[in-house]
Amino acid sequence: MEIAALMRRRVIAVEMDDDLSLARTLLEQANIHHLPVVDEAHRVVGILSDRDVLRWLSPFLGTPSETRRDQALLRKPVHQIMTRHPITVGPDESADIAARYMLFNQISSLPVVDDDDTLLGILTWKDLLCHYTRQPAHAAASPRRDAAA
Repeated sequence: MEIAALMRRRVIAVEMDDDLSLARTLLEQANIHHLPVVDEAHRVVGILSDRDVLRWLSPFLGTPSETRRDQALLRKPVHQIMTRHPITVGPDESADIAARYMLFNQISSLPVVDDDDTLLGILTWKDLLCHYTRQPAHAAASPRRDAAA
């Protein structure tokens, strides 16, 4: 199956000069784990994960131990911590190839781009799992086995 049928088309992205505060808010509010980073023409130039943000931000944010330096990190621009030149796929690529890219590179999402690197969507490991298990993308968590069984 082609990625175009599996990818999420409604993608939240950030621009290179957006700050970590915005990125953190978007990740939390949308309950997502990856933000493609785009330029003015909406071409993908990087990707930022929730783990990238957590790695850079102080664990003291929002606590009595918070410092000015902790707050200053929130103003750091995304381009300073994003992964540059992310691995991307085209919409006509197969799900098998996308899965191999993710496994080989130990990544959990792929921005889907056209020939000009313009962002079209995003494909995550969850999208692939739904495809391979023939579950709808909106399917609830799999049923649990009863511990007594």
